[in-house]
Amino acid sequence: MTWPAPLQLGVRVGLLLLKCPMGRFEKPFLPVAQQVSLLCSRGMVTTDIAKAESCLARIGYYRLSAYWYPFRKSEPFSDPVTGQKKTRILDAFRPGTNFSDILELYVFDKKMRLLVLDALERVEIAVRTDIALLLGQHSPTAHRDPSLLHGNFARRVDPKIRLTLHRDWLTRVDHSFARSKEDFVVHFKNKYAGSDLPIWMSVELWDFGALSHFYAGLTIKDRATISQRYGVISPGVLETWLRCLNDIRNICAHHARLWNRPRPSQPKLPALGELPALDHLHKLPSGALARLYPGLAILQVLLKVINPASSWSKRLGEHVATLPRTPVVNLASAGFPANWQALPLWK
Repeated sequence: MTWPAPLQLGVRVGLLLLKCPMGRFEKPFLPVAQQVSLLCSRGMVTTDIAKAESCLARIGYYRLSAYWYPFRKSEPFSDPVTGQKKTRILDAFRPGTNFSDILELYVFDKKMRLLVLDALERVEIAVRTDIALLLGQHSPTAHRDPSLLHGNFARRVDPKIRLTLHRDWLTRVDHSFARSKEDFVVHFKNKYAGSDLPIWMSVELWDFGALSHFYAGLTIKDRATISQRYGVISPGVLETWLRCLNDIRNICAHHARLWNRPRPSQPKLPALGELPALDHLHKLPSGALARLYPGLAILQVLLKVINPASSWSKRLGEHVATLPRTPVVNLASAGFPANWQALPLWK
């Protein structure tokens, strides 16, 4: 019997996997007291064992491990296959690593997330309103009308999902409407059964992801109208900003580590001189655009338009000043330029 070629390939792959089984996870469960002992054995200074045990029991070993990762020793090695020089992270900690510093960094990051969420809320609400006011002039249900949106979003079928991006987006929005218990939604369903929410109501059900995707699907003219409100000439730049801020929002909303964490979406920068307050971002070292500081700078640019009297930048500066001082943790690693608060953006 001769099997079809795809099936033959599947069998060969299966046999190969049987010969080369995947590694099995065999680390044992450790009670909290043993977790502290393990950290001490690896060189972490822990002067208050009871407090360390209490923190691990309340926060979790794995969550805190993200904050002590930079404190671990490393060593260079050569890849045996490629010969490339690489660095491996060891289990042992660098000299002077103290559990109290790790905990302070964790608390610092928690407060940073709350501060960033405050700014993100203002931006999300403002851009929602921008879209509602602009598209509401076209039609009460402009967000559902493909003819009022960009063709790549509303009319081109994505081969991966076999739908237009607009139809996929509408499915998610309609699902939010169907399960919403908001008073205004319940009232609308009762009074206008079978009708679609007008855009100025629908936006109240969009999360930041839905907002950023819909902005990207607007016509070039409509995107430009909104982006220029914030001093950004290129609508494509604001599109990347919203994606970047959505990444940050998701990190904050899920209580994950924000400090010095690289993001998948990097913001595009305006051309030099287009938005002078951000010109200094062009001078950041390679890779810095994926770090925390550029996201904070973008939030500040947007807040200066949304609420010029906001004290957010002052509160941010006061909080950043509380960053634990250790040889490992510093502002530069999170993309902050030297003397960042003296820059015009932050005044």
